Amino acid sequence: MPLSVQLGLLLALATALASVVGFLLKHRGAVDAPAVEWRRPVSSSLALFRSPAYSVGIAVATASWGLHVAALSLAPISLVQSVIAGGLVLLTVVADRVFGLTVTRREWFGVAMTAAGLAILAATLEGAGDSAHGDWSAGTLAAYVGLCATVGLALVPLAGRRGVREGLMLGVSAGFLWGASDVAIKALSGRLGDLGAGVLIHPLALVILLLSLIGLLVSARSLQIGPAVPVITATSATANIFTIASGLIVFGEPLPDDAAALALRLGAFALVVAAAALTPPPAATARPA
Repeated sequence: MPLSVQLGLLLALATALASVVGFLLKHRGAVDAPAVEWRRPVSSSLALFRSPAYSVGIAVATASWGLHVAALSLAPISLVQSVIAGGLVLLTVVADRVFGLTVTRREWFGVAMTAAGLAILAATLEGAGDSAHGDWSAGTLAAYVGLCATVGLALVPLAGRRGVREGLMLGVSAGFLWGASDVAIKALSGRLGDLGAGVLIHPLALVILLLSLIGLLVSARSLQIGPAVPVITATSATANIFTIASGLIVFGEPLPDDAAALALRLGAFALVVAAAALTPPPAATARPA
């Protein structure tokens, strides 16, 4: 494995830790801020930034984003996401030990299963560690990113009709939006050598900016109304699943061709599905009037 890819994976590990800390800081600030109003996105965003904890969380999340971009520019997307997915297990530890949040046994198991399933899922992509970038076509990229973004946006109006699970659905929505953004980042990072600073005015740069900002507002609302650990897990898992899948669908990274690896992949999917069943609050729980 080239040294550049190894460096990219180290940056991915740092991304995972910074992402967890940033999420929890944003949660602390978001719950104290006025409720996000979809019809007033600018004023809602400004109100969020008046919270010191939220502002610090954004600073940490921005650093995490920078580390993520660097990791994606050095290593294949499937390997980067496998490290970040495995790092999700840090969420319960940091939430419980550092932020003093009550983490139930159900949430400990759910996060651990999600992290393990996603890490195994990405790790079973063979032959992806020799080159940081794969070939991609504009049509496939546009269709994939467009589908993720459309689903993410469609979930926002639907979330308000789902009672106690509204926060979780918004977390999934943010995951779709950020997953689409991550795929666009990976594609654009492959053009850095040819375009240099020109990547800043590339059409994909605008797509990345819009998806990131919309996802930020949706995520803030999900953190305001949903339980912290399940919502963060839902957002991270959704983004990871679709960025991992893009390695195969968009960037042409190979799949394992033996039966054992296929069985392992199916088992990884089963872990993620089982974790999703554990993570939401029990259906009998009702939201206070």
